[in-house]
Amino acid sequence: MIPNPWDAGSARVLAALGFRALATTSSGFAFTLGRLDGDVTLDEVVGHVAALDRATDLPLSVDLENGYGPDPGSAALAITRVAEAGAVGASIEDYDPAGGLYDLERAAERVVAAVGAARRLGFPFMLTARAENHIRGNPHLDDTIARLRAFEEAGADVLYAPGLRSVEEIGAVCQAVSKPVNVLALGGLSFDEITAAGARRVSVGGGLTWVALKAMVDAAGAIRDTGDFSALAARLPLGDWLASPPE
Repeated sequence: MIPNPWDAGSARVLAALGFRALATTSSGFAFTLGRLDGDVTLDEVVGHVAALDRATDLPLSVDLENGYGPDPGSAALAITRVAEAGAVGASIEDYDPAGGLYDLERAAERVVAAVGAARRLGFPFMLTARAENHIRGNPHLDDTIARLRAFEEAGADVLYAPGLRSVEEIGAVCQAVSKPVNVLALGGLSFDEITAAGARRVSVGGGLTWVALKAMVDAAGAIRDTGDFSALAARLPLGDWLASPPE
């Protein structure tokens, strides 16, 4: 289980709760800047990674979207930059907001470049390759599997297809490849169900960000509409969670 903090504070809390690794969320981070997913720069992500790396001593993987550029060199540069900022893993996806899904050959070339950059770092770096078709208007399992197989052949350490929604889909993907598969958690499946289907890692994407935001919106709505401040009675052990910053 690898949860996704959206800022240094949430990273510290997740570390205090006992999680053993963290992954960034592009949508959650974009929200902290008042933007939608896909509207941040590599420089901003690098700064975010550095802040999360300082916040805890847990290993950190980074959601690098498409690597902030369409060519293989952009994917390679993004890996190098976040590794220099403290990350020990990252994901590269096969979707460009400006042009849609990359064709299979180009998508695989970008993974090859990212893998090459990761292997040149001089320390272990886990490269995750993402097939985005399920959440980008092309939810065809055969295409997902073909892309993940190509990414496996390109050298990716972990394979990931966000948008798988059933144990049958998860099982089909996991049986079709030999590398570990990451699955994006959804409300309808438990951790045990996801892992029983073959997944080796489960992440939550921006989910925890939206849980926190919903709590704020519900409380603020009650204040605005009825003058109800009862939600403000919440008390949290912040002193325990934030007491010992990493050295």
